[in-house]
Amino acid sequence: MARSRILNAAAGGLFLATAVVGEAAALDGKAVFAEKCASCHNITGPASTTFHGVLQRKAPDLFYAGSKFQREWLVRWLQSPSRIRPSGTMFLNHLVTEDGKDRIDEGAVKPCASRLSAAESEAVADYLMTHRDAKMRAGVVDRDKKFSTSRALQLFTKQYPCVGCHRVRVRDKETGGVSGPALTDASERLNPDWVYARIENPQYWDPKTWMPKIDLSHEKREILTLFLVSRK
Repeated sequence: MARSRILNAAAGGLFLATAVVGEAAALDGKAVFAEKCASCHNITGPASTTFHGVLQRKAPDLFYAGSKFQREWLVRWLQSPSRIRPSGTMFLNHLVTEDGKDRIDEGAVKPCASRLSAAESEAVADYLMTHRDAKMRAGVVDRDKKFSTSRALQLFTKQYPCVGCHRVRVRDKETGGVSGPALTDASERLNPDWVYARIENPQYWDPKTWMPKIDLSHEKREILTLFLVSRK
């Protein structure tokens, strides 16, 4: 009897998964994106080259989403959006000064309001994954390669200013700044090759980014990348 219930439950789950895939296949991901996402995201490029344009940016650019993200994460996130940038897309827009000190008005920072259905998320994720940067090198980083965590932490928190803008989780504790996107879930969210490419030349992806371009060796970029894509 118990075995029968297990088999029935498994069959039910398979039916639901098949139904979602079938429904997603019937949807036009581009059309769903246009209806529910395009009012905030730049899907055609290029990135803004003016400070005014950066201040007006409502949400991150997605014209290279297929190079940046992992599809499985996209599918989950589109159904239940959470805040990735603690200070919003542009932190200056949420900065307030009280008693001579600057702080982020967290009440003004809202997560994405477009919660997609499972089928919509599958379709939109497929659409976003077609937006790849033709110049980005693939296969640069082997995420299973061994690296020194202590060396990576020294680079991330002391030798270079990464921790001033980005939050990471170290030994179950979060540390870091809030002006840039959090990297606490980078292992599930980001493509290692894109992380490497972003560290190598931040201005290629966003000409007006605050992230500095630092002349690093391949070894240091690789260590930083492996450290970040191990965060979860």
